[in-house]
Amino acid sequence: MADPWQDAMDLAVAVAREAGAVIRDALQNDMMIMCKSSSVDLVTKTDQKVEELIISSIKQKFPTHSFIGEESVAAGHLCALTDNPTWIIDPVDGTTNFVHRFPFVAVSIGFAVKKELVFGVVYSSVEDKMYTGRKGKGAFCNGQPLQVSDQTDIKQSLVVSEFGSNRDPEVVDKILTTMQKILCIPVHGVRSIGTAATNMCLVASGSAEAYYEIGVHCWDIAAASVIVMEAGGVLMDVEGGPLDLMSRRVVAANNSTIAEQIVKEIKVFPAERDDTSCGDTH
Repeated sequence: MADPWQDAMDLAVAVAREAGAVIRDALQNDMMIMCKSSSVDLVTKTDQKVEELIISSIKQKFPTHSFIGEESVAAGHLCALTDNPTWIIDPVDGTTNFVHRFPFVAVSIGFAVKKELVFGVVYSSVEDKMYTGRKGKGAFCNGQPLQVSDQTDIKQSLVVSEFGSNRDPEVVDKILTTMQKILCIPVHGVRSIGTAATNMCLVASGSAEAYYEIGVHCWDIAAASVIVMEAGGVLMDVEGGPLDLMSRRVVAANNSTIAEQIVKEIKVFPAERDDTSCGDTH
C-alpha cells in the first residue's frame, strides 16, 4: 500500500532546506527588526519571507490543506487545529538568536492529520542539521538514527529550558525559582539554546535528558514533538499528564522517570492557550 504522506514529508524536508538557505543568506546581510508584543518579542522581515516561502510551496502541491504559521497568526489568522491535514510552521525558531547572530536558528515544520501529529521536520540552519521524525518510523538527524539518552538518574542529567519573552517580574521570579530548584537537585547543568525546537532535538539526540518550558507556542514544539517520541522519549504537561499542543506548556524528556522529577520542581504560571488567543479569521 502506498504511503499517503511520504510526498508531504519529502516536500517538508526540501522546503525546510530552502528556507534555511534564505536564513543563512540573511545572516550575512542587514536585517530589519520589528517588535511584536514587547521590546523582547522580535520579528524580522526574514521570518515573514520564510513563512511565505514555506506556505506557498506547500499550497502548490496541497491546496486544500490548512496552516498554522507563527507570522500568519501574528497577522490575525485563526490558530485552530482541525481534522483537516494541517501544517504547523515556525519559519525562524530563535528569532532573537537570529537578530544577534547567535548560531542556533531552526526552521520547524510539523504536520497533523485528524489532530494527530504525523511527522516533524526541524532544520537547524546554521549547523546544517536536518532532524526528521515520522510516526512509527523513527527519528533521524542527517539520515542517522536518533536515540534518547538512557540516563535515569536526574543527578547525572543535563536539562535545557528558556527564559521566554515575558518580563513580568512575578513570571520571571517563577522561571528563575524553577531553574534554581532544578539546579539544586543537583543536576549536571542547565542550558538555554534559544530555540525550543532545537532544545527538543537535543533531547532526541541524547545530548540532554530533558527540556521544559511554559510560554512556548504550538509552532515551536509540534515538529520536534514527533522527533522526541520517535527517538524513544516522552512528552508531558508541566503538571504531569499528557501534552496538550495548544496549552503552551511542555516537558520533553528521555524517559518518564526524569520527566516526572522535572515536573515536581516547576513553579507554574498562566499562559493563554494558543487556540483561544490567536487572532481571528481575517
